[in-house]
Amino acid sequence: MTGVEPDRLDDQQLMKELETIHRTRHDTLLYGSNDALRAHNERMAQLEGEYLRRNPRRLVAANRTREGARERACGGTVAQSD
Repeated sequence: MTGVEPDRLDDQQLMKELETIHRTRHDTLLYGSNDALRAHNERMAQLEGEYLRRNPRRLVAANRTREGARERACGGTVAQSD
């Protein structure tokens, strides 16, 4: 692996690393070698895992949940399941 271990990054560095890896994701998928994509996947998983470890109670937008998606699809009403 290249780069600093995610648990050694401060919060600002971690966010910068996450922003960079998400920005480069599409090009790596389309044009990177299999090795490059594998390394990208591994690094992204490590960085995202560290972010989630540090922020277990992060804000989750209601429209980013399954129920919120159903609400959008149904025009504002959520079907109740029995």
